[in-house]
Parts: sequence; structure tokens; C-alpha cells
Amino acid sequence: MTLSRDEAEALIEAHHPDPFSVLGLHDGKIVALVPGADEVWALGKKDVALEPVVPGVFAGNWSEETYYLRARRDQTTWDFDDPYSFAPVLGPIDEYLIGEGTHKRLWEKLGAHAITHQGVEGVHFAVWAPNARRVSVVGEFNFWDGRRHQLRRIGASGVWEIFVPGIHEGALYKYELLDAEGTVLPLKADPVGFGAEHPPAQASVVRKLGLHRFGDSAWCQTRAEAQERHAPISVYEVHLGSWMRIWDDGGRPLSYHELAEKLVDYVCDMGFTHIELLPITEHPFDGSWGYQPIGLYAPTIRHGRPEEFAEFVDAAHRKGLGVILDWVPGHFPTDDHGLRHFDGTALYEHADPKEGFHQDWNTLIYNYGRREVSNYLLANALFWLEEYHLDGLRVDAVASMLYRDYSRSAGEWVPNKYGGRENLEAIEFLQNMNAASYGGAEGIMTVAEESTAYPGVTQPVHEGGLGFGYKWNMGWMNDSLRYFARDPLYRKFHHNELTFASSYVYSENFILPISHDEVVHGKGSMLGKMPGSEPEKYANLRAFYAFQWAHPGKKLLFMGQEFGQWSEWSHERELDWYLLNDPRHEGLRALVRDLNRLYRDTPALHWGDCDPQGFEWIAANDSEASVFIFERRAPGSDPVVVVANLTPVERSYRIGLPQSGEWCEILNTDSEFYGGGNRGNLGAIAAEDHAHGRCAHSAEVYLPPLSVVMFTPA
Repeated sequence: MTLSRDEAEALIEAHHPDPFSVLGLHDGKIVALVPGADEVWALGKKDVALEPVVPGVFAGNWSEETYYLRARRDQTTWDFDDPYSFAPVLGPIDEYLIGEGTHKRLWEKLGAHAITHQGVEGVHFAVWAPNARRVSVVGEFNFWDGRRHQLRRIGASGVWEIFVPGIHEGALYKYELLDAEGTVLPLKADPVGFGAEHPPAQASVVRKLGLHRFGDSAWCQTRAEAQERHAPISVYEVHLGSWMRIWDDGGRPLSYHELAEKLVDYVCDMGFTHIELLPITEHPFDGSWGYQPIGLYAPTIRHGRPEEFAEFVDAAHRKGLGVILDWVPGHFPTDDHGLRHFDGTALYEHADPKEGFHQDWNTLIYNYGRREVSNYLLANALFWLEEYHLDGLRVDAVASMLYRDYSRSAGEWVPNKYGGRENLEAIEFLQNMNAASYGGAEGIMTVAEESTAYPGVTQPVHEGGLGFGYKWNMGWMNDSLRYFARDPLYRKFHHNELTFASSYVYSENFILPISHDEVVHGKGSMLGKMPGSEPEKYANLRAFYAFQWAHPGKKLLFMGQEFGQWSEWSHERELDWYLLNDPRHEGLRALVRDLNRLYRDTPALHWGDCDPQGFEWIAANDSEASVFIFERRAPGSDPVVVVANLTPVERSYRIGLPQSGEWCEILNTDSEFYGGGNRGNLGAIAAEDHAHGRCAHSAEVYLPPLSVVMFTPA
């Protein structure tokens, strides 16, 4: 093989179409690319000085099968393995599956992996960029010089790879790409990178997976029972960066290690069953709260390394808590170092902004119809469930994925192939993701944040549904918040805002969410939403929480709401923990703790969350008094009768009861322990054989103002 000067210049200028076909050992001749070197030798059983062809490119004859290189610049000499002397790491099966878009364990092949290859330690880099003319990996290890480590293209899959010897876990890197026209693009972070620098720095970081040894096998074997539709599920939604801060250390957020102790213990003490994390996938902008991710395969470095995040999940499991990740496959930011125009084309997104741009969020939309993109996202779901043992994924903004005209006016969207508004490709992706998740990780759950009446969100895929386990009940949330924000004088005119949900509450498997979205952007805090004097605000909020916990549906509460934070949530500071010095706030927290305990320990309050046999109205129509009475029940267990008096008027009120005998008052939101006036029924009532409404038995009870009381047979 003879190396022409033109070919050598193409190598040093990083414009050669196939550098691996020339560089390395071919037909008894070594060609080495060492920019900046004055001299280069090939070393083996004997040493051979390579001749410069052009500055930075050296060539010479070589009779052995292996070699390494020595280079000199001025007075400095160094030895190294030639990255162009190594065979490919990826095989034909990988190439086929990636090209077909069916590689469910994509993260095991793409990204940066510290491995031993051909007996040498180093890092294997692989990235999908089918329309690039050239791809290089750059970092401190090569002076961020795109000429030094140019990747080889693997067949027709669009994947590029290289093994770089001598670098290790912790190395910073990015990809330098030339588009099809030969233009150098902005440096890109790794789409399948497992770690990243602290923002605002943007480089990916080589991180090893599997460094934490999980001790949660007992939890994983039984979690299916803890997450099925008849189980008590009560979720504490958390933004890790603002839950609590360390003011003795500059006001920094807690580390994963600290969260594994402080947050996990707190959530356990409060009686919640799950922690739901606002997105912790790596994101450049703090103000996005994680909802504009760049590194879908990297837990944010803001709280520690990947193995420390795994430690946090493990700690939760050891305490019997599930961990749900808020997952964002619905959009991604336009940052130059992210997926936008990754190889110079609209690769991950649609080229047409009518399909590929979210006007609401100024973000881009994945092209779910491209098999490699849907594979990238589906594999990411499995990655979190398998590598980090997460118990569920809450999928953000599902409505925006389902409809092509989401938040768009006429003429601003592109119909599907049938002329309709449904995004058929996104629907298929969600179905495939749910099927793969439930099929690949036993006992997990997926949750849809879906705000429309799209049918079958929680129906199985084989029955035509989307296949989610649960769906946020946004209708219940909006109606109930609207009702409780009203002056009690006018609530009688809006009685149906609390009864309407019962007409559809079993159409899906619902979670009742009072999430972060309800305490930001000028919406005020939960306590601030409540009407009336200050004591009435507390009473209203206590009644609201008790109504939520008693109503059919799993529960979700955002951090700070459990103790009645007055201010809106801000990601820039910790919660107002000092409020717990006030007995009214501590009382509110005690109520939420007791509601969780009662909910978990009382089958009637949770068994029928998603089963219509678990709920029946006793009195749904007393709008004049704003009183609501219903029964919760479970097979083989005592029923619970729930009575809500949602005016500031105390009442002596006859309620129907499903059976005779003494009934215990198991919860009263007006208790002094919760900051109330301590008015009630002295712990018990007696059912008389006096028919009332649909019930053969009844009792006269005392209803404190703005309260919820619950009774169960003694």
C-alpha cells in the first residue's frame, strides 16, 4: 500500500472518508496519525522509525502482527497504543438490531464504556449519526483535537465507533461532527452518556455502570403486590434540589448519599409508600426543573455520581419505599450541545416545525415514527428500570404526544395519514414502551400524565389501550381545587364539582395528583388557595386532604404541601421548614401522616381505588348544606363511612349507615392534634334501626365546621 500525499493531507485535516482503511497496520505497512509529533517509531520486537509523509502523518514498513507507538515532540517522548490498530467492538448482530430499531439494550452498545479490548484498557465510544461525514471523539485526553480520534462507520447502521486506549472512568468528552457538507457542528454531548459535568459545563463524562451492589432483592420480589391496583399507593413528589439544603455549606442541595438518609427517613415517617422524583436526568437549565433533559441516560451530577444515585434508590427499597422517575420522552431542549440537528440534520426531531417544535415550551419533539429514535427512547425506559432498579416511570406530557394539534391552531399542524389529529407514531411508541417495560422488569408501574379524555390509557395494549398502569386524574384535581377555592357561601351552587368525578372515576386506574404544577407560576400555595380567615384556611386544607385520601384513586402530594407552606414553591431555595415551629403547620403534617397510616392500614380506603365495588354514595345531593357522604369498602373488611361538611357551619346531621351497632370515629380533621377546635362525637356513634336514604340504619352525628370525619364499625 502506497500512501499518497493527498491522502495523508486528508488524514491530518480530518477529511478522509474512511481513516481506518488507511491508518494502522495494513499489508505490512503502518500509517500513524500523530498531530504535532516531530518523530514517531513503531515498537515491537524491534523498533522502526516511521517516515513523515506530511506533518503529523507517519508511515513505515512493519513485519510483526502487533505494535505500539513512541512519539517525540521537542524534548518530550511518550509511548501509547495506536487507536487505529484495534478491531471493531460492535458486531454484526448489534449493527443489525440498531439499524432495525429493535435493540432494547441499546445502552450496552452505544455511549462510552470503560473496557479491556484486545488485552488493553481503554474506553469504547459509539454514537448514532447516520448523516455525518465525519465523527470524532474529543476530550482532555486528546487536547480536544478532532483529528486524533476519528471514529469508524459501522456498516449502514449509521453508528460510528472507536476504542481509545489508555483513558479511564471520569474522562471528559464530546463528539465533534462534520455534517454532510463538511461543516463542523457545535460539539455535542453523548446522547447515551452515563454522566455529565456540573452545569453550566457541558461535557459528557465516562462513567461505569453497576458500581453499586444492590441489596433490595426482597423488595423487588414483592413490589408487584405493593404496586397493583388494590394496593395502597401514596406518593410524595420531590424536587431533590429544593427539598432541603445545607446552609452550613453554602446552601447547597443534598447529595444522593444525604438524601438516602434524610429524605428516605422522612418519607417513611410520613407514611408515604413511594417517592416520585421530578426529572433527575441530566439537564442544563435549573429553571426547567429537569423537564428539558439533555442526558436521558445520566442521573444529574448535581447530587452525586451514578452509583450514589443507585445507593439512594437502594436505601429507599430497604425501607420499603418505591421510587418513581418523572420521565420526559415528550420533548427536548434546543441547546446546541444536545440532540438538536445532531448530525447536521433533523435526526431526533421532525424537520417540519409543525411536527417538531413545541410552541408552549420552545422545545423540540421527537420523531417517534423513526425506528432508531423510538428505540432510543424505549431502551432509555428499560435502562432506568433495569440499571437503577426504579419501580416506575411517570411519563410527562402524554397529551402533547398523543395529538398532533396539541396547543396548535388550525393550519399549524400536520394531520396523520388518515387526516386525523392523533399522533399514530407516538401512540405506537407508548404502547411498545409500556409492553416492553412491564414485560422486562417484573412488578414495575408506569403512570401517564394525560389531561384529555383519550380512551384506554390504562387498558392493556393487547386490548387496544396505551398500556399504562395508572393515569393522573387531572379532572378530579381541577374540579376539587376549584371547589375548595370558592367561598363556602357559594359552594352549594357548585356541588357537582365534587360529585362529578364519581361518574368516571373507574374509567381508568387513577392517581389523584396535587403536584408541583399546582403551586407555581402564580397559582399560589395550597394553603393560599383556601378561602376565609386564617383559621378557616387551615380547616379547609385539612378537609381537602382528608377528602383526597378518602376519595377513590391513589394519592400524590408535592413536597411542602404536607405542612401547608404559605409561599409558592421555588426551585432556588429549600422548603419553609421553619413553619413546623407553628403548631398549625405541625398539626397539618400530623394529619397527612395519619391519613397515610389510615389509608395503608384500612383495606376499605385503598382496595377499591380502581374497583367500582369499593365506593358508593350515601348522600351526594345535599348541596344546600354542602355535605357529602360516601362509603368505602373492601371484601372481607369493615366499611368506612366518610362525611364531609364543607361550610363553616357546625351541624347536627343524620347520616345513613350500612349496618347497625357502634361505629368508631377513626378520623376527625377538627381534632386538636391537627390544629382544629377538637369538636366531634367523643370517639363513637351508635347506629339506630332507623332507615335513612338508601341505608336501613342511621345515626345523628356532630359535624364540625369545614371538616371531614370518618367512621368504621367498632
